[in-house]
Amino acid sequence: MAEIPRLNGVIRALETGKPAFAAFSAAEIGAAQALSAAPYDAVVFEMEHRPYDAGALRECLYFMLDRRQIALSGSLSPAVTPFVRIPPNGGESNEWVAKQVLDQGVYGLVWPHVSSVEEARNAVCACRYPRPPSARYALPPGKRGDAPAAAARYWGLTQQEYYKKADVWPLDPEGEILVAIMCEEVLAIENLPRILEEVPGIGVVIIGEGDLSQELGHPRHYDHPEVAQAIDEILQICKAHGVACGHPHVDAANIAGLIDKGFRFLMPAPVTSFAALERGRKLSGRD
Repeated sequence: MAEIPRLNGVIRALETGKPAFAAFSAAEIGAAQALSAAPYDAVVFEMEHRPYDAGALRECLYFMLDRRQIALSGSLSPAVTPFVRIPPNGGESNEWVAKQVLDQGVYGLVWPHVSSVEEARNAVCACRYPRPPSARYALPPGKRGDAPAAAARYWGLTQQEYYKKADVWPLDPEGEILVAIMCEEVLAIENLPRILEEVPGIGVVIIGEGDLSQELGHPRHYDHPEVAQAIDEILQICKAHGVACGHPHVDAANIAGLIDKGFRFLMPAPVTSFAALERGRKLSGRD
């Protein structure tokens, strides 16, 4: 089997020590087409606070395909890698949602409200196929059901090639699926060191500063000392464990400071904040 180059643009950036840039977006065809031509590494289709619509996701994925881009690049890697933020919180029964969006062909999931080791382990397990105990990277055990046909076709791989690549990174260095968890409660911060020590396969921790600021009593006052201290604590825990930390509210005013602090998954908003995206890429050496 010929070696398949890295497909996931976020993983590619993180492996080279560069920050990755992504944007939340509604699962709408026009937005998907526009973002697929923008200089993001990924788009995260928002299905937590917007409707969970598997049909709309399928349409977005296929309208993101650009045969000319694929031909000119000589690579199956999408120009902008599609992810989904799924609707259930970490403590809810959510394996079926992960299974459905992975089977459509996404390369990663954002799991909201993950606050315990058990919830984090469930997030990783839901994104992995089962394997025998003797296999490499056997743990945490996979829970994903076997229906790879659509995803393999979307990735441009045979089913056997897809099986090899459809594992979570960095647990499996060849994996192309990124598991991102959102840290958005005080309990999540308290448990984050144990989560990152005991659950291999977490690729990114994204700060959910909106919900976190609500719980701290300062809704969306992100510069309040108590909120800022909590955000910094999450960042420092991620650095200590070698896991990329993500910031979801990025604009032209704060992008330089966030890069200097060491955030490695940055989410400038589409359309209104291309200035932040362009400046962030320049400041981080991506251009």
